[in-house]
Amino acid sequence: MLDYAVKLTRQPQEITAADVQSLREAGFEDRAIHDICAITAYFGFVNRIADGLGVELETDPP
Repeated sequence: MLDYAVKLTRQPQEITAADVQSLREAGFEDRAIHDICAITAYFGFVNRIADGLGVELETDPP
């Protein structure tokens, strides 16, 4: 799962059906594979929005 998430994050153009099949062979069902993909993509999206808007992390709690 983590190898898939890293590949989807760093080289999304290289994801193939074989990557999905590897997840199935590891015991993940289609719903779980969808969730892994969606969550990975969502975090990538949100991080790029934050980076694109120059959002900075808070250093001290309010």
